[in-house]
Parts: sequence; C-alpha cells; structure tokens
Amino acid sequence: MPRYLSLIQIDESTAPAEGPSPELMQRMGELLEEITKAGVMLDTAGLTPTAQGKRVHWAGGELSVTDGPFTESKEVVGGYALMQCKDMAEALEWTKRFLKVHEEHWTVTCEVREIMEG
Repeated sequence: MPRYLSLIQIDESTAPAEGPSPELMQRMGELLEEITKAGVMLDTAGLTPTAQGKRVHWAGGELSVTDGPFTESKEVVGGYALMQCKDMAEALEWTKRFLKVHEEHWTVTCEVREIMEG
C-alpha cells in the first residue's frame, strides 16, 4: 500500500501561546488512537516553534545557517503524519478529520503527498 506524508502547516500568529487546549489534545488523542488501530498511522509528531529552530540554506556553493523565528514565513511546518493508505482519497479523509478536531481560532493547512517508492 502507498504511504503518504501529511505536512501540517500552522499560522503561528493564530496558535495560542500556551499551546493546544486540553480539549483539543483529548480529541487529537482519540483520533490518533482510532487511526493507529485502523493500521493507517505509521508515525506522527508536532514540532517546536520556529523560534527554537534553525534554517540551513545552500546556494552558490555556500552554506548559511539562520536562527529562528523565520519572520518571512506566515505558515510554518508544525508537524507531520506518515500514513499508509489504500489511496489518496483515504489519506485525504483522515487528514480532513485531523483538521476538524481543531478549534475555529486555529489556521491549519495540511499538504498531503504520496511518498515515491524505489
């Protein structure tokens, strides 16, 4: 079965400074338990804020490292999910369910892409 990577992009300006609410974490936990029991979820995790990250860039034969936060980025990768699904339609259904557990004040986008094998 094909594997899909869902890159979870968040707008850090709409994310609560204290992080997700306990209610959101409970709904998320219930969904993650369901998707894991269904044999779909291979791995998932959230990422620390961009203020704690580094960006490494290669251009013109030179490397540069920039400390976060990355002010030029409105939406940043906030996490990922690695899923094994029968097709893109199934991967999209699970992703839609993930997005719907968030409260309305969150701005979250998931980019779902099939992983190239071999």
